Parts: sequence; C-alpha cells; structure tokens
Amino acid sequence: MESSEKEKSALISGIEADAHAEEQEIIKQAENQAVEKRKYAEKKIESLLEDARKEAQEQAEAIKKKISSGLKLELKRRSMRIQDSIMQEIKDRVEQKINSMIDDTNYRDVLINWITEAAIGLDTESAQINASEEERNLINDQLISAVAEKIQTKTGRKITLRLADAVPLKRQGVVVTASDGHTAYNNQVKTRIQRKEREIRMLIYENLFADSRKE
Repeated sequence: MESSEKEKSALISGIEADAHAEEQEIIKQAENQAVEKRKYAEKKIESLLEDARKEAQEQAEAIKKKISSGLKLELKRRSMRIQDSIMQEIKDRVEQKINSMIDDTNYRDVLINWITEAAIGLDTESAQINASEEERNLINDQLISAVAEKIQTKTGRKITLRLADAVPLKRQGVVVTASDGHTAYNNQVKTRIQRKEREIRMLIYENLFADSRKE
C-alpha cells in the first residue's frame, strides 16, 4: 500500500514537472515572440519615420525651390519695373530738355540736322517739311537752303524742299514727306527717342543691374 502511494506521488510529481517545463517553454516562446514583435514593430516604426523624414525633406526642398523661383521672378519683375521707370524718366527729361531749346539760337542748327537726316533717309528729289507751329516759324528759305546745301555736300544729290501746307504737327520735331506723298520720314522728338530706346535701356541695365546679377 505504501509502495502504491509512493508510485502515485512520483507520477504526480512527474506530471507536475512536465507541466511546469511545458509552461516555461510556452512562456519562453511567448516572450521570444513578444521580443520579435517588438523588434518588427520598432523596425516598422523606424521605417515609417525614415519615410516621413525623406518626404519632409523632399517637400522642404520643393518649397525652397518654389520660393527661390518665386523670388527670382519677383526680382526680375521689380528689375523690369525699375528699368521702365528710369527709362520713362530719361525720355521725359530728354523731351523737356529739347523742348526748352526751341527758343535757343542754336536750335536752328538742330532743325537743319533733323531735316537733313530725314531727307537723306527718304532718298527723294523733292520733299515737303512739316513741324510744330513754333518750329515752322523757324523754317524759312534761308534754313531750307542750308539743308539743301548740306544734303548735296553729303550725298552729291540735289533736292528741292519746301514747307508743307499741312496743319502743323502737335508734337515737337519734323516730318519730311516725299512730294508724291507716298513715303515720309518721321523725325519728331518722341520717334527719335524711341529709335534710341534699346540703346538707352542697355545702358541702364549695364550700369545699374549687370553687376548685381554676377554676384
């Protein structure tokens, strides 16, 4: 009887031991799985964070480029506005300066040069001259003869010139029209300035903006 109790006790102890060992194995496996899951989760989180960092960096670079591009465009717009403003100021000053010269005794020579240039450019045997009312008062037979003589000296050609019967020009300067009325050469002040506008604009750019673009 005693032997049977010992055997039973030993069997129970063996079962308990096996159960405990199995329990420990289950716990160990569970812990290992938990560790693996944590590692996977950490890697996943790190991967997501890295993706987020890359995306943030790309967005930041894109924003920087957009801002830089916008600044360059705005600087270009401002540069053009400044150039246009300076150009207009120069044109206004030139017009005012030339307008103030009408009462000057040397203005007669200015008219001779303008009419000569226009008549040579027109390349005709006879032409009519028109100008503003104040300037028409200065264009007499003596001035016209001086123009004809200057043209012959420069080109070897004779030309017949006379003051046009047309209504005086509203703006300062002269317009020389071929007698057949088909062609004309506009040498008014505004037109002369427009011909020089590209040259003036280049001077403005080179003196005010070219150096700053190199920096």
